[in-house]
Amino acid sequence: MIQLPQIDGQSEIPVYRQLYEGLKGNILAGQLVDGDRLPPTRDLAQQLGLNRATVSAAYALLEEDGLANGQVGRGSFVQNKAPESQKEISFSTSRPSEELFPLEEVREVTAEVMRRSAAQVLQLGSPLGYGPLRTYLMEEAIGEGVFDPQEDDLLITSGCQQALDLIHKALIGPGGLVYTEEPVYPGVRNVFGRDLTVDANQSGIEAMIVTPSFRNPTGYTMSLSERQEIAEAARVGRRLLIEVDIYARLRYEGEALPTIRALGAGTQALLLRSFSKIAFPGLRVGWVIGPKALIQKLATAKQWTDLHSDQLSQAILLEFARSGKLEKHLARVLDAGRIRLSTTIEMLERVLPAGSRFTRPQGGMNLWVTLPRGCDSGAVLEKARRHGVSYLPGRYFSVSAPMNESFRLSFAGQSPARIVEGLKRLGPLFEEEAKIASRYEDRLPEMAMV
Repeated sequence: MIQLPQIDGQSEIPVYRQLYEGLKGNILAGQLVDGDRLPPTRDLAQQLGLNRATVSAAYALLEEDGLANGQVGRGSFVQNKAPESQKEISFSTSRPSEELFPLEEVREVTAEVMRRSAAQVLQLGSPLGYGPLRTYLMEEAIGEGVFDPQEDDLLITSGCQQALDLIHKALIGPGGLVYTEEPVYPGVRNVFGRDLTVDANQSGIEAMIVTPSFRNPTGYTMSLSERQEIAEAARVGRRLLIEVDIYARLRYEGEALPTIRALGAGTQALLLRSFSKIAFPGLRVGWVIGPKALIQKLATAKQWTDLHSDQLSQAILLEFARSGKLEKHLARVLDAGRIRLSTTIEMLERVLPAGSRFTRPQGGMNLWVTLPRGCDSGAVLEKARRHGVSYLPGRYFSVSAPMNESFRLSFAGQSPARIVEGLKRLGPLFEEEAKIASRYEDRLPEMAMV
């Protein structure tokens, strides 16, 4: 499945080349495989808000690289026959590893759903979501203390990303600002755009969006006292609290902490969750827990958007969870994640130049690396891709600051062996960049003392 590239309109890199690099990354990372049909230029241009000629130029570069084959009257197709060992090692996508997918178990539960409930799940459904799955998730939330049957409701969405979009459409007034943490997940920036602020004291703030556990992109986890402070701020300030809780179950060590909603964040608190990080992102099933009045507004917006989320995917995930297969799968994911995270930290300690620093999360899928002063992670990325490795530079996560020296490293999708190999390739490139930056720093004049 194609992951649409992030296009930075402020970048000095031409848009067609950004698109080309993004699509190339999809292909080399194996997200698009040999024979896959690329989206028609007109469709991709509309999705990204680009000129069709820009998309055509990007496709032309792919053809020059031998990564695509344009066929008159049929479209453009991926052409990537390189062996696995030669494919790009991608640290750029925050996603689970396909190696861990229990495909046989998924086939079993899919067959069971189709045998038992085919007619029901293939029919139109409620905008609130598939009833049996909603019941299952509500019961779990009640047991956890984050759902009050008298006050709350639950909406199934097409992943956490759609939940954010619906909140923006239905609950944030025109000109209303949303406070966020920086660096911020690009999906948040893309949804809220210029309505985002990183200044908590700015006037006009209607909502705040936080990710308390293993925040994307840094991997940072809020302490209990920080969570209590935010709960109090939401309760007293009567601001809408949007709590993104999609990584919390990916804890590899340490003690779990309560959600902010569980700490009493008041009547304007929404809790967003998803199966994407703990199971299968391609099935696109997330959910929102919140006060009934807010959930009804979101359900109305969802009905106008896509009627309802795919019921077959919901039913498959329900059966996968109810059968106990999800917990077994999650145990394997946690074991693998623990090893991959420790491997990443050990390698970073070995290969990063002096003066670098990075976060050390206890779970999740990402960590945040900052190179020595003056380094440009975006410039290094161009060289890294020529060595078959990719990551996401800090500029993709910026709201107010450039963050040129930083980048996100997403480790969960790669095997330990490929993590080691990928970071071995990056190490000399970072050392070279640090030397260049150091020479530049030496030439800068001293600041005047006043």
